[in-house]
Amino acid sequence: MMPPSKLVASETTSQILVVEDDDEIAAMIIDLLTENGFQAVTAGSAVEMDLMLRKQEFDLLVLDAMLPGEDGFSICRRLRASSTVPIIMLTALGDDISRIVGIELGADDYIAKPFHPRELMARIKALLRRASYGAEQPSAPAAMQFAGWHIDPILRQLVSPEGVHVSMTTAEFDILLAFCQNPGQILTREKLLGLTHAGLAGPVHRSIDVHVSRVRQKIEPNIKEPTLIKTVRLGGYMFTPKVEAC
Repeated sequence: MMPPSKLVASETTSQILVVEDDDEIAAMIIDLLTENGFQAVTAGSAVEMDLMLRKQEFDLLVLDAMLPGEDGFSICRRLRASSTVPIIMLTALGDDISRIVGIELGADDYIAKPFHPRELMARIKALLRRASYGAEQPSAPAAMQFAGWHIDPILRQLVSPEGVHVSMTTAEFDILLAFCQNPGQILTREKLLGLTHAGLAGPVHRSIDVHVSRVRQKIEPNIKEPTLIKTVRLGGYMFTPKVEAC
């Protein structure tokens, strides 16, 4: 077996945890990340992953869905209860249902095996850029408020009217930010994909609906009758509240 926690030297501070039990695939991903200047740690199971997470923090997880013991879907659900670390699900299950399930559980992106190494690398880099948006772009828009909520694009924080910090995945925050920056406009799913994935060929089309649903669950007063994010038939979505700079 491949050593579960081999640290690879790199020229960047980005730390990536690859949770994959297939030694050949894990080695290929580690080589890919090393060639692109990242630091990488491998784990072959949920147990090994948990040990690594106790030792250090990571900037991104590449998580295989089919693992011995606890599978990747269960791991994703568990991590999302306490962490917003960006997660890319990696699996041989390429059907839409499996992709949607992974995203519903909190994955930020999803790529099916077999995959092209350049595609995986492009998705990793894009997700890391989005996660560090504030640090890389100090000229980002000022904090905004809507319906008592406060959203800060630089700190990437969402605060409820009661003053509670609400945990969001990278994709969820990006979608809410896109709505706040385009209030009163009809945003198609294609437009939202473009705004939140920077031109990258992102998750399947229906994943936008899943992410919007998760955002609604966090900000809508009544999830059964959403008033902040309206569905526009045959159009997409519209953010209805007034948005003001803080």
